[in-house]
Amino acid sequence: MIDPVTVGAAIGRARRGKQGGHSNMDAIRPGNSAARLRDANGPARPPALKSVLPRPHSQSMNRGVSIIYAKVAPEAAGWRLDRALALAVPTLSRERIKALISSGEVCDGAGLQVRDPSSKAQAGAYRINVPEPLAAHNEPQDIALEIIYEDDHLIVVDKPAGMVVHPAAGNFDGTLVNALLHRCAGRLSSIGGVARPGIVHRIDKDTSGLLVVAKTDVAHEGLSAQFAKHSIDRRYQAIVYGRPNPPSGSVDAPVARSSTNRQKMAVVEGGRGKRAVTHYRMVQPLREAALVECRLETGRTHQVRVHMTSIGHPLIGDPVYGRVKSVHRELLNQLDFKRQALHAAELGFVHPVSKENLSFKSAIPSDMQELFSALSV
Repeated sequence: MIDPVTVGAAIGRARRGKQGGHSNMDAIRPGNSAARLRDANGPARPPALKSVLPRPHSQSMNRGVSIIYAKVAPEAAGWRLDRALALAVPTLSRERIKALISSGEVCDGAGLQVRDPSSKAQAGAYRINVPEPLAAHNEPQDIALEIIYEDDHLIVVDKPAGMVVHPAAGNFDGTLVNALLHRCAGRLSSIGGVARPGIVHRIDKDTSGLLVVAKTDVAHEGLSAQFAKHSIDRRYQAIVYGRPNPPSGSVDAPVARSSTNRQKMAVVEGGRGKRAVTHYRMVQPLREAALVECRLETGRTHQVRVHMTSIGHPLIGDPVYGRVKSVHRELLNQLDFKRQALHAAELGFVHPVSKENLSFKSAIPSDMQELFSALSV
């Protein structure tokens, strides 16, 4: 979500019209309801930028392009352009913005292309053209999976730590999707497109545990509706630094991408971010640590890791949100434990077709069990 205090952004969807090659764009301004703005002599655009911002080039228009009008706040003037625009448009990563600038998809307020991500930002309006991604083609791969449950509509997998859920930059194969395409002979829900067939939800690469995947579109729609209503029961087991006091409670704090480090998520204020709720309880105290159960009411990116860090109890081994404490450094080196100690241990939902209540459990994997045993008081 774009911060209405520092960002004035109009986001529209532009596509080539069926007649005359013109574009139609819905412009959305912060604080106002969506309004369809049209210019009789050309494509719709925010009035303030009408005379200076050109139409996207025709190649992008042929396959669709999202147009983002972003306003760089005065305090960001003089920053690197990619950094300033990443702050202005939190929905795009800084690396994505760098690529868009370099490929000529960013124009300044005068309508001139800006191609240097390191150039100094000027306060005011910029237009960012975001072409729709080209369809990816994922190859089936014969990768062993631990299947907990499977029927004609869905499959529940116990994902090992280290496996990426779907192909993305830097991980184009060896993913859960590649393995599922082989096992299911391509019979996965099409709603996620060719890039993410069957994927209804995700867990981080270095988090282990339970994941449900849709094999049919009706299952995908039904599961997605339950995730949207927060009715799915998801419980994680985590080993954290310190012992929470009180031993149980709830963290109700919105989460969004960090404005200082685009690789991280953070608890945010000022109307930014999406509501995120985690209910935790200490299962067992450990040596300057604790085994904690975290029940998710919502499912934001890195939610458990961010929320537990926010209350002073980061996950042991977390390379992003935690620092190795001296008391545990030698032990972690001995065990060669190099991931966040987090496991998706329980998953419960209503079967989207049979309407049966389903519940699954997964024991913590051997690496976390070794850590738990070594830390036991």
